[in-house]
Amino acid sequence: MVLSIKQLHTRLGALRLVDGISFDVAAGQTFALLGESGCGKSMTALSIMRLLPDVARVSSGQVMLHDQDVLALPESAMRAVRGGKIGMIFQEPMTSLNPVLTVGEQVMETLLRHSALSAKAARQQAADLLTSVGIADAHHRLDEYPFQLSGGMKQRVMIAMTLAGNPDVLIADEPTTALDVTIQAQVLALLRNIQQQRGMAMLLITHDLGVVSEMAHQVGVMYAGELVEVAPRDVFFSQPQHPYSQKLFAALPNRQLNKLVNIPGNVPPLDTTFVGCRFAPRCEYAFDLCHQQSPVWTQLADGHRARCHLLSQAGLKTAPVAHEASSPVQPDQTDQVEMLVVDNLQVYYPLKRGWLQTGSRVLKAVDGLSLTIHSGETLALVGESGCGKTTVGKAIVQLQPITQGQVMLGGIDLAALSPSALQQQRAKVQMIFQDPYASLNPHMRVQAILEEGMVALGVEPDTGQRRLQMKRLVEQVGLPANALQRYPHEFSGGQRQRIAIARALAVRPQLIICDEPTSALDVSVQAQIINLLKALQAELQVSYLFITHNLPVADYLAHRIAVMYLGRIVEIGGSAEIMQHAKHPYTQALLAAVPSIERHEVKVPLLQGDMASAANPPAGCHFHPRCSQAMDICRQQYPRMTQLSATHFVNCHLLSTH
Repeated sequence: MVLSIKQLHTRLGALRLVDGISFDVAAGQTFALLGESGCGKSMTALSIMRLLPDVARVSSGQVMLHDQDVLALPESAMRAVRGGKIGMIFQEPMTSLNPVLTVGEQVMETLLRHSALSAKAARQQAADLLTSVGIADAHHRLDEYPFQLSGGMKQRVMIAMTLAGNPDVLIADEPTTALDVTIQAQVLALLRNIQQQRGMAMLLITHDLGVVSEMAHQVGVMYAGELVEVAPRDVFFSQPQHPYSQKLFAALPNRQLNKLVNIPGNVPPLDTTFVGCRFAPRCEYAFDLCHQQSPVWTQLADGHRARCHLLSQAGLKTAPVAHEASSPVQPDQTDQVEMLVVDNLQVYYPLKRGWLQTGSRVLKAVDGLSLTIHSGETLALVGESGCGKTTVGKAIVQLQPITQGQVMLGGIDLAALSPSALQQQRAKVQMIFQDPYASLNPHMRVQAILEEGMVALGVEPDTGQRRLQMKRLVEQVGLPANALQRYPHEFSGGQRQRIAIARALAVRPQLIICDEPTSALDVSVQAQIINLLKALQAELQVSYLFITHNLPVADYLAHRIAVMYLGRIVEIGGSAEIMQHAKHPYTQALLAAVPSIERHEVKVPLLQGDMASAANPPAGCHFHPRCSQAMDICRQQYPRMTQLSATHFVNCHLLSTH
């Protein structure tokens, strides 16, 4: 084995961050560490790298790299291991890259530290590394700064920096969480190819089961600081045995389920004095022994073991599979009342030119977009980062001035209203933002957060009635009764998003713009929020514009899906039409890039490169530089809309020329 972790314990005061985990990673193999936020995955990686904060320490255990315990090395020797024999890719490349150093300086730093190259040779080697990770024009990119690169390119630079030390072990901590599905597919393919070429051992930390399915050879499920199941990938995906593992699978969006399975409660605080099974308070199959005695490992098959009393009981071979009553999803029939009509929406930003340049340039963030949402309907707006999705949402709620077009809400054009008239309409449309913590005032209690909008918009003038309504709201979104008197930092990420939903509902809107409301959440918490949004829509008949790049979530929650590329909608239709019968090459590429737990073969990404700049969109079809099926007409003329059914429309020359 290249890397062996043996009974690793990491402490931070009373917090048991990592509590006795053991696993092995072989050369050319990937071990995936899977679990919810707060379970100790990243702390395991930091313990291996000896990058813990000063107040934390590894209290016992071994980290064997080949036959050497890196925990026993002095710091001077550890510097050669860190970045050399063991490399690490961090979750957020922008915060991991130094913003005041060029890309070349940062890649060369690793080369010069772990090799005897001259500065000139190191620069050439840095350019070769950038080329090897798929960055074109590498010599030019060496002199650029991180802010000049896209998210996918920054992550590729991080990979190049890691490879510069020629490591035996690569630790990838959520390497694709912040990336679009298309860029994620490219990065995962890159990591697979590099691993095959160099024979590296890889420790992959993630909460995405689809990524695990495509990348892992072995899977370890972590919960509250300890491993609860370890298995080969194929066995794990066909026969997960621990109730927690089964719940993770059941929480995935599935259009055949009327309600997603969610795991009640949260990962327990790591300063808890555990008695019995750590998952028992959230497990529907727990019995007396689960609350009294910690389970030991049960060997189920070759390489497959789980820590559960259900499996160790005589006569019980497998834990019962956790399923809720389900039925095929039948979208609610809307009354066809048009709640929102957006017609030819344009949002342009003027760009400054150099002092010797003349004329004006604009960035066309949204370039002639039209859509309709009916009462009680959910329309999902999907696409890569930078396509203009969030700008559309902000323009609809009038947080972003529009250049041209109409935004008709209940027959009233919001874009044409005076500020005072617009104020009277604001209660009808609200927005839920992507990061619930950043969008909630940390100095205000939840009661003040909910009450602020109600008072400002005159929704409920009576103080007593407002308080009753706030109590109902808290109950409605599944928060504890004492939530009103608490501050945002006292809640988990999922609970903070529930506060944001309650704030939006407080003014009784007819339409809610949901801007990536689940992208920062674990799959189990995501299921809770999706179930909540769906239940609220059924109860209140509120309409949603659901902005996301997560196609499985869009498929489950939305009645219709609109696919956006570089400021324009290129395909729109019913959820089943888009997910099962997509016609635009861009939509097909998005669907092909989605990691799936049902397929384990290595995929070749269908979509290469990055989206063009909205400041200089390509002539003709905006997608043609990335399209393998592009024709001459695609480079010359933007395609007209082709209607395929009563609800399915596509802008593509491949369809209009047939």
